[in-house]
Amino acid sequence: MGKLQSKFRKRSEIYRTTQVEKSETTFDSKVVQYEPAHKGSTNTVTNLSPELCVSGGSDQAVVVYDWKQGRMCQTFQGHNREVTKVVCYPGSTWIFSASRDKTVLMWDLNQGDEPIQEFCGHELVVNGLAISPEGRKLCTGSRDNWMCLWDIESAKCEQRQNVSRNLVTHVCWVPGSSSVVQTSEDKIIRVWDSRAWQVTNTFPAKQYIQTHCDVSPNGHYLVSSSNGFGGQGCEATLWDLRQPGCKVVEYRGHLQTTACCMFLPTPPGGSPQVATSSHDSSVKVWDQNTAVCLGTLHLDGAGPLVCLAPTDSANLLCASFNNGLHHIQLGNGLSMDQDSGASSGGAGELDVKVVARF
Repeated sequence: MGKLQSKFRKRSEIYRTTQVEKSETTFDSKVVQYEPAHKGSTNTVTNLSPELCVSGGSDQAVVVYDWKQGRMCQTFQGHNREVTKVVCYPGSTWIFSASRDKTVLMWDLNQGDEPIQEFCGHELVVNGLAISPEGRKLCTGSRDNWMCLWDIESAKCEQRQNVSRNLVTHVCWVPGSSSVVQTSEDKIIRVWDSRAWQVTNTFPAKQYIQTHCDVSPNGHYLVSSSNGFGGQGCEATLWDLRQPGCKVVEYRGHLQTTACCMFLPTPPGGSPQVATSSHDSSVKVWDQNTAVCLGTLHLDGAGPLVCLAPTDSANLLCASFNNGLHHIQLGNGLSMDQDSGASSGGAGELDVKVVARF
């Protein structure tokens, strides 16, 4: 097997692996290439279970993929324009997908390949999608300035609110709370009370469009990201939700729009971390509290990196425009190889590398 691996390494840094070879190449400096999940760009990815991810792309498909085994499990076709966001309800087989076709579809991995529910009412692309903690309500936000609250069982829109210039870019439900947070192209972050369906707080407007947001598992912090160019406005910002409008730190270092920002599961014995991905084709991992960049991964040729999905403290999935989905590994003391496209940044405390692409 050692000779076979050596032969493969000489031929190409990207190769297709067998089940036998897989366990031996997981920590290799080369990238394993699996069957692509999508034809065209991948716009969004999230977790369904520890082994399964769900993604959506310009091919209008919603795909369930076993990223550990490198195999496609299910493809859902129902949208007639590209898929913009996917979310899953934890501990279930429910999948929700939003699209440029102005609709949201609900799927169940155990109930065939047809949607089991359809949520219609927006007039433009749906960019925001979030499920309430108890799994009964769905929040959607669109470029049409509307924020909507739906009953999942009946697919009935129970609440609607139009806020001028609120071109929604992303929506998050605060864990264990009735609050919903959303970012917008008008540069303002809004906090909604899902019971009254009213804006309860707004954060100070940033200089640039807010592209994405995420809430920490304890519900105390919010991280948001900004668009920009030439290193200006490309930061992510950590906010304290307990003190609305209180900015804690900023994560600066990307050269183009920061498209996604996510809290990472805290590694054993480690400090809290935040990951960001950018149109500059890089992923950065930051110390949440000090804003020190712990590691940087450059994916040359991958185009804009538009979405991240942490699976655990050591593994991260990333969606790209040009090269599909990437399985990224985070760790200390891993052997690094420049051929993998990985490099350390900032304090250089973290090794960040791609181990598979699909």
